[in-house]
Amino acid sequence: VQLQASGGGLVQAGGSLNISCTASGGTVGGNAMGWFRQAPGKERAFVATISRNGVGARYADSVKGRFTISRDNAKNTVYLRMNSLKPEDTAVYYCARHRTRWGAGDSRQYDYWGQGTQVTVSS
Repeated sequence: VQLQASGGGLVQAGGSLNISCTASGGTVGGNAMGWFRQAPGKERAFVATISRNGVGARYADSVKGRFTISRDNAKNTVYLRMNSLKPEDTAVYYCARHRTRWGAGDSRQYDYWGQGTQVTVSS
């Protein structure tokens, strides 16, 4: 399975951005999916996860209420809608496939990773 993240870019603080992650070479409909991010000089951190059927979602406290994760299994795609962006949201955002149908915040439970897309929020 290959995961391709896209949609990153430069946005001003307070703005919004949608990023997406499309799978190829296999399906991800049977698995939970997650988004992680890595800022310069920091470790990769959990952002959000969504269950296989899209019913259950969990968020990091730092993005709760501002970010929304969703998925379209027919398109093999997962989305992250980011509102009220802050400079501290600047990072490379990675999508990943969880090993089971229920997601988690532990990156070790994800088996396939995308290449990342850069999100930069200017102040």
